Amino acid sequence: MVVNDVGATMHGDGSDSSVADQVVTEIQRAGGLAVASHDSVASPQGGEAIVRAAVEHFGRLDVVVSNAGIFNSIAFEELSADDWRRMLSVHLDGGFFVSQPAYRVMKSRGYGRFVFVSSSGGMFGQPLEAHYAAAKAGLVGLTNVIAIEGAQHGILANTVLPFGFSRMVTETVGDPKALEQIGFLKVIRPELVVPIVVYLASRACQVTHHNYSACAGRFARVFVGLGQGWSAGADGEPTAEDIAAHWPEVSVTGPFTVPGSIFEEIFSVCARLGVATYSKTT
Repeated sequence: MVVNDVGATMHGDGSDSSVADQVVTEIQRAGGLAVASHDSVASPQGGEAIVRAAVEHFGRLDVVVSNAGIFNSIAFEELSADDWRRMLSVHLDGGFFVSQPAYRVMKSRGYGRFVFVSSSGGMFGQPLEAHYAAAKAGLVGLTNVIAIEGAQHGILANTVLPFGFSRMVTETVGDPKALEQIGFLKVIRPELVVPIVVYLASRACQVTHHNYSACAGRFARVFVGLGQGWSAGADGEPTAEDIAAHWPEVSVTGPFTVPGSIFEEIFSVCARLGVATYSKTT
């Protein structure tokens, strides 16, 4: 296992190599094999170095758990371009810079597992976290495409939306002692997220293109559904007034489907209209 962590603060400042080193020591004491990496995921060179470390030390790369992150709270109207870019560079760019070289290694072997750590803050929203939410939602989009393109190469990709009291959020949860007294810290122990990450990273896992919430020992699929909606028909020329008149049908959430790709949505709409579709694969 390669343990990567630059050891920055929750806001992304500074570095501390002992953070990754301590985890490696824990793994080794438990009888496992691990090496530390202190490269930053926020650059192509850092991503390449992390993947290279895995191949050089272990001769292969089977799993990537993309969990790098920083965190701070800023009102949307006060969010600077630097704040925005810094958050995306670690979460979203970092996910890409590590997963692309890893994907190439996995493709060459015909096997791989990606587990991207997203967030309910991105899927459902979180006040004061526009930059964080956008980055985490972006990871869902990245995962979707890796899952589709990787399927024919034995590569599966899923996300986990965890709740956990980690080093990344220590300054945002209020008084730890008070939370511990009411039992809240106990139910959001990071250890409670581990089982689903391990499963999704394992050979036993055969699902891909899915998202799962992990909170206080409860595990549940999170999905984006597509309602049946309202159609103007094959020859229709819908107007804004038509949309207003049919708004309840446009907005209703059921019945719904969960398209496997953008093509499934358009093909479904075309089928509903009686329009033939043509698909060419290479």
